[in-house]
Amino acid sequence: MLLGLLTLLAGIGQRTIWAPSETFTASAPADAAAAPLTVIDQKLRTLHGGTVKINIQGDGNFMLASGRPDDVDAWVGRTAHNTITGVSEDEKSLRVDHADGEATAPNPAGSDLWVSNENASGELEYTWTPPADGDWSLLLASDGTKPAPATVSMTFPNDTSTPWAVPLMVLGSLLILGGIVLALLSARRKNGEGDGGSGFVRRARARKAQTQAPSSSSKVTMVAAGVAAAVLAGSGTAAQAASPSPQPSGSASSPAKEAVGSPVLLDAQFRRILEQVSSATDAGDAAKDAAKLADRVAGPELEIRTQNYKIRSQVGSYEPRMPVRSTKLLTTVVTSDRDWPRSVLAVTQGEGNVVPQILTLVQQSPRENYKLMETTPLQPGTTFPNISRGGTDTLAASDKSGLLYSGEEAMSGLADRLTSADSPFKDKLVEGDSSPYIADTLSYQAEVAKAGENGNFSFTHKVVPESTVVFRTSDGGALVLGRINFGFEGTPKAAGDKLSIGDDAAALAGGKETTTGMVLNFAESMAVYVPPAGSTDPMKLVAATRGLVGASFK
Repeated sequence: MLLGLLTLLAGIGQRTIWAPSETFTASAPADAAAAPLTVIDQKLRTLHGGTVKINIQGDGNFMLASGRPDDVDAWVGRTAHNTITGVSEDEKSLRVDHADGEATAPNPAGSDLWVSNENASGELEYTWTPPADGDWSLLLASDGTKPAPATVSMTFPNDTSTPWAVPLMVLGSLLILGGIVLALLSARRKNGEGDGGSGFVRRARARKAQTQAPSSSSKVTMVAAGVAAAVLAGSGTAAQAASPSPQPSGSASSPAKEAVGSPVLLDAQFRRILEQVSSATDAGDAAKDAAKLADRVAGPELEIRTQNYKIRSQVGSYEPRMPVRSTKLLTTVVTSDRDWPRSVLAVTQGEGNVVPQILTLVQQSPRENYKLMETTPLQPGTTFPNISRGGTDTLAASDKSGLLYSGEEAMSGLADRLTSADSPFKDKLVEGDSSPYIADTLSYQAEVAKAGENGNFSFTHKVVPESTVVFRTSDGGALVLGRINFGFEGTPKAAGDKLSIGDDAAALAGGKETTTGMVLNFAESMAVYVPPAGSTDPMKLVAATRGLVGASFK
């Protein structure tokens, strides 16, 4: 009974006074080398299962950003940094690896790579939860020039299982029960010894019975031992089945996987970026100031809007560029190719958008943010191709795999189609009856050439190769977007003949008439659908617009 009581108390103690703590906290060593950036490896989030909490203390302001591991590594680049990779065997210290490199980096705050960005001053309590499926790392920094906060501790869920508690309590109870039974039987034997002759007979019978079978007390002891053995064996098996094989502290059960195939932006990221792009263009449009566009607009769109502002400052009736809206987001197209440059699309139709327009956004490198490169209104009556919202492939402009034409061929065919009414692509690239961009362009060029009594006019449409972006569509085809430079050149037929240009072109050329000749340049933003290989359908013009970007006299 005493042995059973001790065993029972040992089992209860494992569940109470000796129960392991529900969490444990490990801290970064105080002697870790200083660095402007600290990466917290994604393996730590799932090291022990459950939720991980992080406490960071530092001087002044600092930030903690969450991003895909490959994005974090790409942003860090060659900058000196520390990486928190695991936990020591005694679970008291964080393992910190140092990598030498450049002494400073740009301030990482506000990068489009981060899904979330926590700003703090002095101290930050952070609960590490993944924003979506897959792996996520953290980046800790002050401003890129000062050392990142060095006082970092992480609290992990602890293994609170006590596999021996229940078996010990069961065994203790059985031993106590067996002791009680043995005590009762012992008392019964003592009572039998005081009965004289009849006792002698009973004892003789009992001795005879003992030679034939185990005593009742032996049975009780054997049953208790058997039950205890079964309980212990069963609990051991259950414990093995329920508990994973132990992993070395600071390592994951499998190597970290890159986010290959994951879309480069989550919806929340995309919306945040689009709002910032819209705000920048609104500010620039309102003030007719291209400097306000610089952070979020580049390439053809920056050039077109800059010239549009210049013309409008002199010609009040000149039509402004269509506004860029983040509201009424009709669809998004996000690449799953994780190399740079990265291109994404948004189709919006907010206030001031007569028709939906395609916004092409490009991130040139990890440390640059996405910038608006082109705005291309959908042609009336056209349908935007179906493209997976979960991420799609982007193809090189020369890549024709699975396509009727490559991106290069599609844009070259469109340029030729816009230049010549008898283009070989006349039946290979078409537009809808209600969206006659190609027809109107050819008609305008023919009318100018015919009506030019005093001048000879020529027209060219040339592809800008570096602007071409190709997205795979759900049917195996592709959507090709890019810029074409539309050149309009005029030369007087005879000496003394004058050529006149409109007020819009005059604002850029510095005059309205010339006797030497003139050149007008337009940037055309275009989008073409290319069918998959084997299709008998023609390519289709999906979206198109142009903007005057240059005017000069010879």
